[in-house]
Amino acid sequence: MPWKTFIVVIGGLLVGCAGPVVEEQQSIAVSAASAYPDFADTMVAALVGRLDLGRYKATIEALTQFGDRLAGTARNQRAVEWIDAQLRSYGCPTERMQFVVDQSPTTPAEALQAGAEPPPAEVIASGEIRRSVGGSRLRGITRPMAPNDDPAAQPDETLRALNAQEVAPGPSEQVYCTKVGTTRPDEMYIVGAHLDGRGFGEGADDNASGTALVMELARVFSGPDVETERSIRFALWNDEEGGSFGARAYVEQRGALQGREAPAGSGAYPEPTWLGMIQHDMMLFDHGMPRADGSLGSTQRPEADVNIEFQSSAELGDEAMALAFFFLDANERYATDYPAAVGSHMTSTDSDVFMDIVPAISLRENERGMHVEAGWNPNWHQATDLFVTYADEDFRLGLNAAQTTLGAVAELAGVRLRE
Repeated sequence: MPWKTFIVVIGGLLVGCAGPVVEEQQSIAVSAASAYPDFADTMVAALVGRLDLGRYKATIEALTQFGDRLAGTARNQRAVEWIDAQLRSYGCPTERMQFVVDQSPTTPAEALQAGAEPPPAEVIASGEIRRSVGGSRLRGITRPMAPNDDPAAQPDETLRALNAQEVAPGPSEQVYCTKVGTTRPDEMYIVGAHLDGRGFGEGADDNASGTALVMELARVFSGPDVETERSIRFALWNDEEGGSFGARAYVEQRGALQGREAPAGSGAYPEPTWLGMIQHDMMLFDHGMPRADGSLGSTQRPEADVNIEFQSSAELGDEAMALAFFFLDANERYATDYPAAVGSHMTSTDSDVFMDIVPAISLRENERGMHVEAGWNPNWHQATDLFVTYADEDFRLGLNAAQTTLGAVAELAGVRLRE
């Protein structure tokens, strides 16, 4: 594939990028991103309008019936089976893949990384430079979080019993479904989220919120009147919490199959060529920086936003940056409530696995390195990560991320609604 240099015009900004891109992608990016700020493609806007807060919440709540969905447990496998059935009910044909993580049998508590008692909140001194994961710079007040590894921290007896199931040896499974493109089935965007959680709660935010988002997009794109020129794969990764093992297995098992027609002459491409990977991980909680005593606001902050991250140090950092700003522009045109912000330190999620081989971005509630690592979400990997913990303002932030991704991917994939 030839290397090309192109300019993307987004919101009046010129973003110069060099990378292996196809001419169709360039054309889509330039034409869509050059639109007036108040313009929205009517066909795409109609598709975005099929997203619904009530359905999004209901899917998150349904996922929480499986507890924290810790990888390697029976509750995790039941969640995979439920997701598979739901995707098929939408008309999105599913496939499963297995992978094996080399680990010995363990209890849920032993499966989680033991964390020391978190230090008290502190203010980073003026002029002090402190780096976090992914290269982010920590600022302001920090209250680092340690994962909960104590089952007794969950006061609900029924949930505590459900989450007490032990991790068993053997392969793990993950599921994905595919919207096959009509004219370019050999090219594909991957829209992903991890289904597993930890902390002896329900994993409502981390990461039923991302899983439900991807499932809702699969439902909308699978509508009987929806066609796309390019293919879209909706992937629900497993065992992200252990080290993105499911996403790694996908790259190892499927990466070399890209763009191969099978069987020859059939027009079918089991693994289309990857054009971009978009991850969704923790979508609900943006209550702001910790106070000096370590506490946080009880409600979503008015200036909450959807964080769109790329990793500037990745092999394809420039192309990922262009993709991130394309999504920022889609947020301007299709999201109803919350704006978006772009950050350059994507880290600690499944898109990391892809970032050196395909433009990859991550959508989330906060910057992972600077905000989450500094304690902006008190429910992260905790027994308090429950469906009832969050209010409609929180769920609406996740819905706005769904609107952002749906609008961007619809344009990139070349959506059309049949009459």
